[in-house]
Amino acid sequence: MKRVCLLLANGFEAVEASVFTDVIGWNKLEGDGTTELVTVGLHDQLQCTFNFTVIPEMHVSEMDIDSFDALAIPGGFEEAGFYEDAYSEPFLAVIREFERKGKIIASICVGALPVGKSGILEGREATTYNLGEGRRQKQLSEFGVKLVPDQPIVVDGNIITSYNPSTAFDVAFKLLEMLTSKENGDEVKRLMGFR
Repeated sequence: MKRVCLLLANGFEAVEASVFTDVIGWNKLEGDGTTELVTVGLHDQLQCTFNFTVIPEMHVSEMDIDSFDALAIPGGFEEAGFYEDAYSEPFLAVIREFERKGKIIASICVGALPVGKSGILEGREATTYNLGEGRRQKQLSEFGVKLVPDQPIVVDGNIITSYNPSTAFDVAFKLLEMLTSKENGDEVKRLMGFR
């Protein structure tokens, strides 16, 4: 079984998290059946950007990173406190450890910013939120990232980044493809009505 850690910061965007739960879940039930997802957070209860509340299945302190094959990070809003968790040392340490072990890391929108802050994107290609006068892309480039500003999804080795919420499903499908196969990913897309 390929296990995905959905790492949630307080203030995450629910829609960006939900694509990972749905695509990985659809694969478990209707695809090749080889994936499962576990929600992980720094708190016993998390509130998303727009007041949706989630109870993660696991606290970050309980994680055995060796039991996971991939890390998924949705973005969130500064006004909802996203960066307080996402830039915290326990959150960044998880990202660094997944990279150290060569595991897949998938982020959506500003989920790329903690990946950049962790230091693992230095000298590598990535993108992040592309609207709002490019402020978030400028922040990402300040972490030593080779910014690819006009590409919706950027894959550099084991790391997937994307430039806004509209890319969410595509990132989740790319993660599934990298965990299983292109054929399986395409079949799950078809079953979900995307093909």
